[in-house]
Amino acid sequence: MNKYTYTLVLVVLFCAMSIAGCQRGPSDNGAETEPTNKTEQVDQNAALNVLTNRIDLIENGVFQKYADQFAQLHPGVTVTFEGIQNYASDIMVRLSIRNLGDVLLLPNNIKNENLPNYFEPLPEKLFEHIHFSDFKAYAGKRYGIATGATTTGIVYNKEAFEKAGIKQIPTTLEQFYEACELLKQAGIVPVYLNYGAQWPLMTWSEDLVSYMTGDAEYLNKMVDQDEPWKIDNAWGQAITIVKTLIDRGYVEKQLLTNQWETSKKELAEGRAGMYLQGNWVINQIVTAGAKSENIGFFPFPYDNSENRFSPLSPDWFVGISKFSENKELAEAWVEFFVNESGYVDDSGFLPVIDNREPSLPQFQQFLSFNSEFIERRVPSDLLLDIANTAQIAFWSGDYIQEWIAAPDLQAVFDNYNERWREARTITKS
Repeated sequence: MNKYTYTLVLVVLFCAMSIAGCQRGPSDNGAETEPTNKTEQVDQNAALNVLTNRIDLIENGVFQKYADQFAQLHPGVTVTFEGIQNYASDIMVRLSIRNLGDVLLLPNNIKNENLPNYFEPLPEKLFEHIHFSDFKAYAGKRYGIATGATTTGIVYNKEAFEKAGIKQIPTTLEQFYEACELLKQAGIVPVYLNYGAQWPLMTWSEDLVSYMTGDAEYLNKMVDQDEPWKIDNAWGQAITIVKTLIDRGYVEKQLLTNQWETSKKELAEGRAGMYLQGNWVINQIVTAGAKSENIGFFPFPYDNSENRFSPLSPDWFVGISKFSENKELAEAWVEFFVNESGYVDDSGFLPVIDNREPSLPQFQQFLSFNSEFIERRVPSDLLLDIANTAQIAFWSGDYIQEWIAAPDLQAVFDNYNERWREARTITKS
């Protein structure tokens, strides 16, 4: 079990990274003569295609701002962005037909041993002072670099809380339900699940169970279990919370409709009260019309105990398609995007570069609750192998929709446990 404050996590990660750096051996003798400006080395009329889940940053012009900045460093180069709405699921289809553009976000449910089949290894220099550097690595090579770091908690509208008469931030699950009831009585949607958007449900499932016990290896330990899903363990506890919210009318109406963009506007305007989401969503709510000082952030009180854990996780990892015809230019974009674009601050992330401080004001409020951070672990290849064999798409939200809608959660768990058990047997043979 690894429990950290955010500062301690950064220190520990930096030390580990420094030790690894000392073991890399001598650098390429030719590195000293390599030009620092690669503009002359790439086709001045080249076009770069970047796949992203951030449709909002395409529509509001932020990505175009990055493209313009990049074009100043590489005159004549054109960067285009392709937004994918349900990225976690759709990118797997794109992988199967090798339609990956030049730069993309690496799928979360692909085994690291398969990364070389689809992605270009990134140079060591990109990982200096970078956290989570070995998450997307295989056989000594790294294929993805974290675009930001995040923790998960309750993002809320302060004016909505005031209107509902909520005078104290809930620190237990019962207090959380009481706050939901007050919001409901005030005509405010208490919690937006974004059930119809599908992918946000992972914050109520894999994300939540990976930290609520305080055991960072909770998911990876599933490989040793025939029946990982039980009503009385973390999985059952997490899904029961969601079903309780639905049963009590504490969530959005029209659950089957994808209301992701609508939900941000409703929370910004105080017509909705809360999200369980990462800190990255805060800037999106501000962009949707909220004043930053009117949006707060606190750890999710998932039970009635005094101890509280919160995750510290990397967001998506960016990498280069193995099938790109502009790999050198793609590498230049990745380096620019991570180090110079301003994406971390624009998106409300915590920095992955160790000498940079978080700029998000709401993060200080979050820290004031003294939640203990659990640093996310790399999903093991065996976990992903069993999940793929069982046809369970972790971190996609699709099967969580089924669980939430099921009238008998135990029956659903029994079915998935059987699939898991059979998949374990197959992977062992």
